[in-house]
Amino acid sequence: MTALFAAALFGLAATATGSVPAPAGKPVLIVLTSHGTKGSTGQPTGFYLGEVTHPLAVFDAAGIAVEFASIQGGEPPVDGVELDDATNARYWNDAGFRAAIRNTARLDQVDSKKYAAVFYAGGHGAVWDFPDSPAVQRVTREIYESGDIVAAVCHGPAALVNVKLSDGTYLVAGKRVSAFTDDEERAVKLEKVVPFLLASTLSERGALHQAAPDWTSKVVVDGRLVTGQNPQSATATAEAVRDLLRKSDAAN
Repeated sequence: MTALFAAALFGLAATATGSVPAPAGKPVLIVLTSHGTKGSTGQPTGFYLGEVTHPLAVFDAAGIAVEFASIQGGEPPVDGVELDDATNARYWNDAGFRAAIRNTARLDQVDSKKYAAVFYAGGHGAVWDFPDSPAVQRVTREIYESGDIVAAVCHGPAALVNVKLSDGTYLVAGKRVSAFTDDEERAVKLEKVVPFLLASTLSERGALHQAAPDWTSKVVVDGRLVTGQNPQSATATAEAVRDLLRKSDAAN
């Protein structure tokens, strides 16, 4: 099954469950990590399920089409499969969603012009394979410079730490952002396991990092750059992307 067919199958399944049919506009590309272990600990990780399902629920309700990609393509590792969360359970038990996740496109084969936005989901794996991925850097730069939206939540902003625009400046330089904080990393006792502290590294790139208290929702919108702090921010990050897409549609 191709990634495109899986995405189409997921769209059909979502419509069958009562969500609004996708409009004719370009879809949002949700990008997932392919990295499955927490450094030398050997502990499993991957993309964090709620940082995909909760944004997806927002996009589905708004009739915004979604496709999936990952760094390596195929089925990425997943973390945080908490099925007492009703949104997680609804999607995890949906055959179309599971097919789409099993068959993600390889990010280096993605045509960025197809998408209205890119949304980098978090999960600890992202800090290992997002920052140095040439595909992440290309897709992010192309989408942003085309006038479209770049979004990320929790550890997803690891995608932004090395992205440079065509003029050689860091995309995040001088921009307000939110991301998983150093304090939150210490709270989960992984500050010496991750290859870098995300919030500090974004600040080193010139970003103006803004934090809320640990484990509370925080979303920052700076033009067409949308970032959220932690899993608690996943829904609001997607809502901000939705609102920007609606504003863009209304203007056109």
